[in-house]
Amino acid sequence: MFERFTEEARRVVGRAGQESAELRHGHVGTEHLLLAILAEPEDPAARVLIEAGLDHATARQSVRRLLGEGDDARALAAIGVDLDAVREAVESVFGAGALDAPSKEEPRRRGWLRSEGRAGRGPFTPRGRKVLELSLRESLRLKSGRIAVGHLLLGLLREGEGLGARVIAGHGLDFAAVRRAVEAVTG
Repeated sequence: MFERFTEEARRVVGRAGQESAELRHGHVGTEHLLLAILAEPEDPAARVLIEAGLDHATARQSVRRLLGEGDDARALAAIGVDLDAVREAVESVFGAGALDAPSKEEPRRRGWLRSEGRAGRGPFTPRGRKVLELSLRESLRLKSGRIAVGHLLLGLLREGEGLGARVIAGHGLDFAAVRRAVEAVTG
């Protein structure tokens, strides 16, 4: 499926995993896809949201408010485990980056969309996978030859129930108006 994605759309999907890791979430969901789209401020589809007042920082703040900074980190902190202290201790013994994701040279054992995920990145949630599938349908509906960032955003809007859609709605944006604006700038 990813062969149809533009370079920018591939970058967004990869960035969604980074957003998840930075927030210490164990999954890649619609909220991470939204954050990754907004991290591309030069993209016309992202600009639709940004010009409506929903930028990356605002959306990230909403995601943190709704989900927090990683369920595992919060649970461990509740029993007195400081993850930063653990990382520091492990790196002092095994070297800097010992807990980081494997490098690209290491063999991949799992796919991007499989439920068991990939080392260094949590699995895509069912809604996250659905957004990717819907982006293909949006591309076909608009008779585009490729899946662009705008199609990812249209897929997120069409899915309509994930946390990414809730962040957009919570910012007071009308889905139909956003959809029309994104369609106008997306081929």
